[in-house]
Amino acid sequence: MLLLTAGDTKINNSAFKARFHCKARMLSPQEALEFTGHPAGGICPFGLPKPLPVYLDVSLRRFDTVFPACGTPHSAVRLTCEELEQAAKALEWVEVCVLK
Repeated sequence: MLLLTAGDTKINNSAFKARFHCKARMLSPQEALEFTGHPAGGICPFGLPKPLPVYLDVSLRRFDTVFPACGTPHSAVRLTCEELEQAAKALEWVEVCVLK
């Protein structure tokens, strides 16, 4: 699965485990490229080589616009949260993060 969060947050492990029934873990750079087709730092929730379940953390809703990476560490796209939800084909909004 792919979880998009605001950049100033971290995973609340107990909330994540309660919601998804597993422990959160970051992919290695090699796994990131394999599963998403994008290098670490450029992972985006669209343009994936094969479908992944995508979830959006409510931490993103604080912003009028968000800037997810779009394939490289040096590229981004400006979207509203609603546009991100549609482009990512997100399954749902979840609350599994806290501010750093």
